[in-house]
Amino acid sequence: MKKTNIDFEKELNKLNVRGIEINYYFICKTKLFLFMNNMGLEKNHENVELGKLLHETSYRSNKDKEVIINKIAIDFIKKNKKEDFIEIHEVKKSDKMELADYYQILYYIYYLKKLGIESKGVINYPNQNKKKEITLNDENIKNLIPVIQEIEKIRNSNLIIPPKKKKYCKKCAYYEFCFS
Repeated sequence: MKKTNIDFEKELNKLNVRGIEINYYFICKTKLFLFMNNMGLEKNHENVELGKLLHETSYRSNKDKEVIINKIAIDFIKKNKKEDFIEIHEVKKSDKMELADYYQILYYIYYLKKLGIESKGVINYPNQNKKKEITLNDENIKNLIPVIQEIEKIRNSNLIIPPKKKKYCKKCAYYEFCFS
């Protein structure tokens, strides 16, 4: 049965999560909560600015940079002509947050699949000259769904999640808010 525009809208409405929220879920739930409640402290933060610069200066030959589809913003896409599918790419500074990066791009692949678009993901770490390919399968969908549901619970909660100090907190834009 072919999907109608109404079916697509229903599918999209179920996916009210942004890719960055998936990423923040794995990095810090306090950061996620603050971000979802419009306390975005990333603007003008040094590490965020470095990430933006890396994004802008890496992979310049790709014309389709920052592809925004409703709730998701993919760094760039490529058409794999040999195997006839779309590659979606994320550019990251380092692989220190690899699990968060993995789930973010996995969510993008899942999101596109819900729209009827088959894709594969690639996480690019240009500073490390490293790439990681991600494909969607039943097992990782089973792991992704509870993450999406938990993020929705956090969105609908009025209770701030107390911060837990981690080794990378000092590099976070929210550090002063959480620990001063």
